[in-house]
Amino acid sequence: MNNDCQPQFAETLDPENWDEVRALGHRMVDDMVSSLQTVRERPVWQRPPEHVKARFREPIPEDPQGIERAYEDFKELVLPYPKGNIHPRFWGWVDGTGTAFGAFADMLAAFMNPNLGVADHSAVHVERQVINWSKQMLGFPDNSSGILTSGASVANLTGLLVARNSIADVDIRNHGARAAGGKLTLYGSAETHSSLIKAVDILGLGLSAFRKIPVDKNHEVNVEALRAAIVQDREHGRIPFCIVANAGTVNAGAIDPIDDLVALARSENLWLHVDGAFGALARLLPEYGERLQNLHKADSVAFDFHKWLYVPYEAGCVLVRDGKKHHQALAVSADYLEPQSRGMAAGPEPLSNYSVQLSRGFKALKVWLSLKEHGIEKYRRLIRQNILQARYLAELVEENVKLELLAPTPLNIVCYRFNPGGLDEKELDRINREVLAELQERGIAAPSYTLIDGKFAIRMANTNHRSRKDDFHRLAQASVAVGQAILCAEATDVPTLGQSV
Repeated sequence: MNNDCQPQFAETLDPENWDEVRALGHRMVDDMVSSLQTVRERPVWQRPPEHVKARFREPIPEDPQGIERAYEDFKELVLPYPKGNIHPRFWGWVDGTGTAFGAFADMLAAFMNPNLGVADHSAVHVERQVINWSKQMLGFPDNSSGILTSGASVANLTGLLVARNSIADVDIRNHGARAAGGKLTLYGSAETHSSLIKAVDILGLGLSAFRKIPVDKNHEVNVEALRAAIVQDREHGRIPFCIVANAGTVNAGAIDPIDDLVALARSENLWLHVDGAFGALARLLPEYGERLQNLHKADSVAFDFHKWLYVPYEAGCVLVRDGKKHHQALAVSADYLEPQSRGMAAGPEPLSNYSVQLSRGFKALKVWLSLKEHGIEKYRRLIRQNILQARYLAELVEENVKLELLAPTPLNIVCYRFNPGGLDEKELDRINREVLAELQERGIAAPSYTLIDGKFAIRMANTNHRSRKDDFHRLAQASVAVGQAILCAEATDVPTLGQSV
């Protein structure tokens, strides 16, 4: 090939004008900090209007728009219409709030852009230290293992995968679940999170492999019913292999009796996995020591940093007490991944040998920097603050004759409804669905919803470090005011509600 025909310079995605990028970067940081600083002044949530949604149906751009135009599109189409979970009155699902320094950490990680699957570099050592700090927080032994994940859903999947592959005298990894010689079965309460059900499906066990065990009045698993189900399944040829415990159920924040489940798992030779997506970190508080002190005796625990450590999405973690079993369940051998005696691949054990991913982003940096910024004691205070705020809302509900508390409040979740009296259950469900929608659509507050004993509940889940006491007072007041306005509008045939509460 004639070299004279080759271009003098190869194309790149780096900017032609670095000063222009630097200036825009400074402006972006200023805009984002200002947006976060003034978040309380805006509605919690507002739906993107149709003309904005129409812009998201445009075809892929063929020609460059440039960084200025692209950023203006972000400010016009994206920034004004967030989910709202950075707002002080967002309490939907169990969404964390993030922090400014955590966001900067993500920016730093993106600029470095490392892949943490293999090789000896600083990002790997940061994640290994975060895993070690996680062991300290939950009391796991030094020889246990762990890996950071996108969130508790993948952490739960990883824990169950290790449990499945660790069944004694059965080589499931090489020969599949059929090698067990019977239907593999695992157990959890009727309150178990949907991510565990999805994990059972992904692992090829079939949804019928998950036995849902009844709960008591506190929404905790009935241990005797669980024990009986294991015995009965064995008599019918099933192969029980795992118990899933909940450290903070998604509906009401219930904590299963961990000590009893540890003892049952040991006596039945079963794996004990704990879904502690948010509740596991309550172990940091001495007042929850009795309920959660023995988390370290579980075989695996899943939890999220982006919930009760408030780091930006995504950042979850799974810890496995037996590091060898964790490694055996996920490590693979390939010529291009073999460790070397020198060079980049001569470092520590590849993190990919403990993960379902080979390509892994630098999510550990925001956890590492956040813990350095605040120290663990401040997180203890914030977790305690969230729990006390939930109890305060529960008290407001119980004090108001037009509100009804639908479940106990053991952690940070309050389930309640507007109930002025004189309405049947069907009407109460309908009215409360409207109350919730109005609270959200009018930007007042953003709780979510669930069913408690078949009743539609407005559900406040508090992992928000920006919330203040008066925010919960406003939620209680608004729930009554909106409910009353709906009833009055229906009684007088008024088509719409007013715009202020």
